Amino acid sequence: MTRKGNCVHRARVNKSVRRALQGILLVLTITFASAYDVYSSARQKVDLIESGRLQPGTRVDLSLRELNAMAEHEAPVGVRDPQVAVEAPDVVTGRALVDFGKVRRAQGFQPGWLMAKLLDGERPVSVTARVRSSAGKVTVEVQRAEIAGLEIDGPVLDFLVQNFVTPLYPEAMIGRPIAMGFRIDRLVVAPAGVAVLIGR
Repeated sequence: MTRKGNCVHRARVNKSVRRALQGILLVLTITFASAYDVYSSARQKVDLIESGRLQPGTRVDLSLRELNAMAEHEAPVGVRDPQVAVEAPDVVTGRALVDFGKVRRAQGFQPGWLMAKLLDGERPVSVTARVRSSAGKVTVEVQRAEIAGLEIDGPVLDFLVQNFVTPLYPEAMIGRPIAMGFRIDRLVVAPAGVAVLIGR
């Protein structure tokens, strides 16, 4: 009788565990599907902008969720958990865990022993920048940059831009206006997201 009771108890426990696991899998499936749908929506909008088929005066809105989904799916090697936030009009903050050693190796460079000791390992990185745009050009001005809670500027910031930002985004020029292309006239950067305005 005791053995039978134990078997019944184990069966109930196993059934409860299975139900719990099924519930967790269902939640994960819905979450991943939702995240993919957000990314798919953002990717379609960007592809449409880059197609050059949009009429002058068209406005394409990219929500903060869409921007973060793109950042997550298209982050380069060595960058994990990227997040984008717009805390004030035209002011964007990007955060991520960055392994600078992995980033450099993905760019085709093999750091020496000492440099590897300095670069390897994930560190929280935060960059706040002001984004100004008009007449088809955009200027990004870094206001604040931190690595592991320590603010960086001057030569150290220049080194990071030259060795990590520029190889990843060759056309990016910090503090200087660059052409956006694809007939984009200007960007409206707000806490809800970014609006892309198409010109002639």
